[in-house]
Amino acid sequence: MITLSGVTKSFTTNHVLRGVDLTLASGKSMVIIGGSGTGKSVLLKCILGLVPHDSGSITLDGQDVRRAERDAFLARFGMLFQGGALFDSLRVWENVAFRLMRGATRRPKDEARAIALEKLRRVGLGPQVADLYPGELSGGMQKRVGLARAIAAEPEIIFFDEPTTGLDPIMAGVINDLIREIVVEMGATAMTITHDMSSVRAIADDVAMLHDGRIKWTGPVSEMDACTDPYVQQFIHGRATGPINAIR
Repeated sequence: MITLSGVTKSFTTNHVLRGVDLTLASGKSMVIIGGSGTGKSVLLKCILGLVPHDSGSITLDGQDVRRAERDAFLARFGMLFQGGALFDSLRVWENVAFRLMRGATRRPKDEARAIALEKLRRVGLGPQVADLYPGELSGGMQKRVGLARAIAAEPEIIFFDEPTTGLDPIMAGVINDLIREIVVEMGATAMTITHDMSSVRAIADDVAMLHDGRIKWTGPVSEMDACTDPYVQQFIHGRATGPINAIR
């Protein structure tokens, strides 16, 4: 379980997180929604310890994330980055196996390649792409490779940062379905940040709305449409008028 209590983060005079309270239960898929610049990515980085929060607490299974042994802590996580973040100079299978071939638990090259090929198969890519470079792949294929890399080490927790950005609606649907299937199959805990409401409905067990550095509403995805919170209603329906200022 990941628990955030009163978490704040500022960059000089820019107060990004202003007291975030949020709980992500183990084995559940939480989607964080909110406009651009509301602090969704900063929130993920604070949980991972990539950006230190200023005050409040973040715990993983009751342990303060700032006191956890870093390698063991990060080994519990997988991450699908917004832009794919594949290494251009590495072949596809080497990208997928990147973590497997490093650190104290690194695998032999042949074993790491075999695992990479299996994870590529799981996301719908055949062995013929393994020795290609990222630049030789379409955007949708790159996203699948990023997903294969995120699950390669069998993480307990997976973060998805705008997983369908830049994809056409059909490929976005494919990625959403893959994410949902894999998270359920692995029994993983998942946190996703997205603007895409089709992703929210496909991926989420629970939804949290982040606005002005605070959680405005959180609840099961099944209750999202019926909730009366004006921030949520404006966002999920894409209305230009409402409490969220569309011009920032």
